[in-house]
Amino acid sequence: MPELPEVQTIAAGVNARVRGDRITSVWLGSKKEPFKTPASQMQSGLGGRKILEVRRVGKHIVVDLGSQNPSGDRGKTVQAQWIVHLGMTGRLLVSSPEAEKAPHTHATVELRSGKELRFVDPRRFGRLAYYELGQNEAFKGTGDEPLTVTPTRFVDIFKGRKTPIKAALLNQKLLQGVGNIYADESLFRAGIRPRRMAGRLTHAELEKLRVALQTVLREAIALGGSSVSDYVDADGVKGFFQLEHRVYLRTGEPCLACGETIRRILIGGRGTHFCPTCQR
Repeated sequence: MPELPEVQTIAAGVNARVRGDRITSVWLGSKKEPFKTPASQMQSGLGGRKILEVRRVGKHIVVDLGSQNPSGDRGKTVQAQWIVHLGMTGRLLVSSPEAEKAPHTHATVELRSGKELRFVDPRRFGRLAYYELGQNEAFKGTGDEPLTVTPTRFVDIFKGRKTPIKAALLNQKLLQGVGNIYADESLFRAGIRPRRMAGRLTHAELEKLRVALQTVLREAIALGGSSVSDYVDADGVKGFFQLEHRVYLRTGEPCLACGETIRRILIGGRGTHFCPTCQR
């Protein structure tokens, strides 16, 4: 499943290509799974709206939309939002009308510029939702933002929690956007074993983890994310951070820091990779 760096890369790429464009028509597929909002409501709601910005909130791509009336272009007030969650295999691509439509395309948004925004998802675990802000609050996600969380807030998030720190990092109600890859990589860099209880970590250890997490996420964003499965960016290009992984999916290989064998265990049903020497 795409995590924060992958979603950030896609959102930034889409934003650079479609910001300021206007939606002229919307085609939605017949499969019901991707649509949290009824397809007819989404289709009529999106039609004619100006795209003000495409950004990331947690693991969601948020498309901020303006007026359906061209005369309302002067203002920058967000009137509606299109929310895209990629699930495990979802892709949000900016394409030309001539480009062959991929199998499992569930939505095609045609733009005034001639470009098309296409949502493709073979396994249909991704979700699309549409909100009008006169009826709903703006989408805020579920937890704190990992890239901007303060040292004090980071400590408060994990205080007293009787769950392994790896499981706590994956809890989207605590930190939104962190997934398996970046939890493993951050814990390795912080030198913390994934099974340690979150509430028992010292303030110094939590600060080390916060810095490691933010560093790993920023490095991954700079390299376009990790392509270990289906992930590609808005142009269909793979990321490169998988070449920098120090523990994730390196089971049985020597640790790049000490030479010890990387191990894999299950925590909360999720494969977890760590070095038994470097992480304590």
